[in-house]
Amino acid sequence: MTFHTTLSPSGHQFPIEAHETLLEAALKHGYTLPYSCRDGVCGACKGKVLQGTVDHGKHQDSTLTDAEKSAGLALFCCAKPLSDLHLECREVNAVKDIPVKTMPCRVHKMSKLADDVMMLQLKLPANERLQFLAGQYIDILLKDHKPRSFSLANAPHTDEFLELHIRNIVGGEFTHHVFEVMKERDILRFKGPLGTFFLREESDKPIIFVASGTGFAPIKAIIEHALYIGIKRPMHFYWGARKLADLYMLDMAKQWERAGIRFTPVLSDAMAEDRWTGRTGFVHQAVLDDYADLSKHEVYACGAPVVVEAAHRDYTTQRGLPNEAFFSDAFTFAPKT
Repeated sequence: MTFHTTLSPSGHQFPIEAHETLLEAALKHGYTLPYSCRDGVCGACKGKVLQGTVDHGKHQDSTLTDAEKSAGLALFCCAKPLSDLHLECREVNAVKDIPVKTMPCRVHKMSKLADDVMMLQLKLPANERLQFLAGQYIDILLKDHKPRSFSLANAPHTDEFLELHIRNIVGGEFTHHVFEVMKERDILRFKGPLGTFFLREESDKPIIFVASGTGFAPIKAIIEHALYIGIKRPMHFYWGARKLADLYMLDMAKQWERAGIRFTPVLSDAMAEDRWTGRTGFVHQAVLDDYADLSKHEVYACGAPVVVEAAHRDYTTQRGLPNEAFFSDAFTFAPKT
């Protein structure tokens, strides 16, 4: 069965099949809505159903509460139509002209950034380049398995290789393969670029970046891009990890400080041998401690879902951050389907 969908405030209209999610249908017809995990976890795709009814699908209850459902909100990556729909959401125009490709690539270089973090450099076929925005991700396509999603850690102006930062997850089949089996010159296939986590260059608001663990990867890409194009907006980067070794590119972050970007590393479980004298606790809390008012800021948060969710909740409810000024990519350590 086919239903009819209208988007506000743009007025764009498109058909949607009963088996499609709202996000899938919008993307298929050329309308890019905010999204990240595509798994009902991060909340980046949350919008309002002004008219009509939807099946909310599988999602985390903390990401879409019963009260929010009663208020007409839905996660567009999970919800499917039960009738014609009128939806309220913002559209993202910067990615609409970038083609999503499925391409082969070769593992050019593998290097450990930490005991449990591997950097992969992927080389595309001769005379091929991937057009993407700093902060987007790609899906690694595996035979007989769901895709695995990884953020691009390099900025578009350094696109000779695609750089991924992969953490070795206990029980993770693909990450185990990366650390124990994969070798340089192996061939992979991927689809991308994907996601709407990228720098809003038209804004003049001060920026706060919040990363946990390998959430550093897309933040790295965005900061390198911002420095390359000469953005002068104030920027403050918070990077949270358990112990000092988990801040696996600490020297690079310190180099950015010399370029005018404030940097605050935060450790939640520093080891005695770290001799850590810096900030401790949870990284999202460090922002709350430093900023009494975020109403005129933008926040880009990436990493563990618990960090992204806490940041979104507390910054919007306690510090006045506008919902539309919060951009995120939650690493679910699960396929983004």
